[in-house]
Amino acid sequence: MMTPKISEEEVRKRAHQLWEEHGRPEGRNEEFWHTAERELKGKQDRGEDMKGSPDDSAKG
Repeated sequence: MMTPKISEEEVRKRAHQLWEEHGRPEGRNEEFWHTAERELKGKQDRGEDMKGSPDDSAKG
């Protein structure tokens, strides 16, 4: 069974979210990018739906 490829846009959005959650540190772009890729790949491998999931904006 072929799983859809994770889009660059999905990774970008998650990496940005991680960056903001960590206080917007400078010079850690690649770290957050790779973390986002791993998270999304893990969700995909587990069969979790990545599209249409609620965002974390309700956290507060």
